[in-house]
Parts: sequence; structure tokens; C-alpha cells
Amino acid sequence: MIAIISAGIAPGLALLSYFYLKDQYESEPIYLVLKSFIFGALLVFPIMFVQYVLEVEGVFTSDTLYTFVAVGFLEEFFKWFVLFFTIYQHVHFNEHYDGIVYGVSVSLGFATLENILYLLANGVEYALGRAILPVSSHALFGVIMGYYLGKGKFSEGNNRKKWILFSWSLPIFLHTVYDTILLSYMNWKYIMVPFMLFLWWFALHKAKKARVNNLDSSLP
Repeated sequence: MIAIISAGIAPGLALLSYFYLKDQYESEPIYLVLKSFIFGALLVFPIMFVQYVLEVEGVFTSDTLYTFVAVGFLEEFFKWFVLFFTIYQHVHFNEHYDGIVYGVSVSLGFATLENILYLLANGVEYALGRAILPVSSHALFGVIMGYYLGKGKFSEGNNRKKWILFSWSLPIFLHTVYDTILLSYMNWKYIMVPFMLFLWWFALHKAKKARVNNLDSSLP
């Protein structure tokens, strides 16, 4: 049991630490990062319940539609909802990169509890594969969500609305593509590898841009 819980928690904490330590200018309060992490974890059970009901009731006849609504939309929209209504207006969200820290925190809270539950049900032998794919993909969706939320926070007028729209719609789209690859292709690994490489490149590129924006905004 301890081994499974440790294996379930480790990748999420490692990724959260990585992105947290990349905040080079003003580190976010640990209590607020942990609060975001816990809020993300609390989303797991209600979302799993809704997904179970939708699947049992056969609401969607198309796997693609189910993947988009029950997985991509439900998970990413409600992570965004928590981030927007608990963190976005907070006084400590005062730099572009802060959105990434809190976006990753909420996403990894969700991914970590989901990972523990999966390993408890299926065994610790799946821990490495889960760390490489589901946990890291949630972290990267969180980076992208947080980046565009940060852009919205420090923009004005229509630009603000545009970036906030991007902050939830793009993670939903990418999450849907991720799950569609897993469910729709027998040789999914050959498609998933380039997709994950792209996702890492895209997320790290956005994280670097956010740090540059932090530096630019701190200059006199």
C-alpha cells in the first residue's frame, strides 16, 4: 500500500517541484500552491462520478464525442474553473509565470489522486507508464492553461477575453486529442510519442515566454 501511494504521488510532486522552482523572480507561497493542489484533487471524485453515469447511461454513441465531453471538457474545464475562481483574482497572482505555477498545481492535484486510485486498482507495475503519459500530460495541460490565464490577467479589453478563452479551450482540445489517440489507434504509441514530444516542446516554450514576460514587466 505504501509503495503504491508513494509511486502515485512521486511523479506529480516531482513535476510540481520542477515548475515551481523555475519561478525565478518571486516564488509563490507554498500554502497557496498546496491549496491549489488539494482543490485539484477534490475534483477527482465528482468528475469520476459524472463520467461513470455518462458511460453507464450510454449518453454518447460516439467514442469521439464521449472523449471530448466526458474527458477533455469535464476535466479541463473544471480545473480551469477552480483556477479562475480561487486563484485568478488573488493578490499573489502578480506575475505572468504565476499562472503556470498554479495551473500545474491544480492539474497535478487532479492527476496525482487519479494516479493513486488507478495504481490501487491495477497494481504498481503501471506506475512508470502512468508517470510518463497521464501525469505528465496533465502537468503540461496545466502549463498551457496557466500561461494563457497569465496572459489574460495582464492584458486589457478584448485581448484579455481572447487569452482567457484560450486558457480553457486549448487544454480541452489537446486533452481530447491525447485521449483520442489512446482510444482510437491500435498502434497508438507511434502517434503518442510525437504528440507528447510536441506537447513538452509547446509547454516548455510557453513557460520560457512567461519567464521572459516576468523579466520584462520587472524592468523600470
